[in-house]
Amino acid sequence: MVHVLKNVLNVPTELVWHKEFKHSGYDAVVLPGGFSYGDHLRCGVIAARSPAMEEVKLMAEEGKPVLGICNGFQILVEAEILPGAFLPNDSLKFICKWIILRCETAHTAFTSLISEGQMLHMPIAHHEGRYFHEAEALKALSFSRRIVFRYVDEKGEPSSKANPNGAVGNIAAIANERGNVLGIMPHPERASEPILNPSRRRDGALIFQSMVDYIKH
Repeated sequence: MVHVLKNVLNVPTELVWHKEFKHSGYDAVVLPGGFSYGDHLRCGVIAARSPAMEEVKLMAEEGKPVLGICNGFQILVEAEILPGAFLPNDSLKFICKWIILRCETAHTAFTSLISEGQMLHMPIAHHEGRYFHEAEALKALSFSRRIVFRYVDEKGEPSSKANPNGAVGNIAAIANERGNVLGIMPHPERASEPILNPSRRRDGALIFQSMVDYIKH
């Protein structure tokens, strides 16, 4: 994550210890993937109680970009910054592979450079990536255009075969109402350089560059 932001996008970037993070000194925050606290109890639940998360909430309320990737998405949900819940993959196995995403809305801080309907290639790497929410709440998310990316097949259809973890509605990413907070299960930082992408594209970099442009404007 630091490499992509600092060396690929040339953005001043710092790693900050969770007990020392103060939101006032930063324009944006990224909660990266990984296995915080070994995913004990359940993924993200302990990290969601970290002192840093109170600062993250303040950034979200101020309209600054907040990006949670994989475990970072799980933490945002556990901290109730984003709605829903995460369940183990329907295969009950850890999954690491490249998938296809379809952009559902360009009206967020992270998708301004991505056309609605555009398909992106990114990898996933998770065991508890199955997003879940109740039916009525899902309707509300869809109506307010807060579903940002869905898992799709090569034709751009959100089929069950294209759904790697059983996520409800093939949901791979959601945003808050304001669009400045994004939680995404796939890893855009691992798809931001052609050398790492089988399709030789920089699809993941579009998300980070959109965030940078949002900050500048």
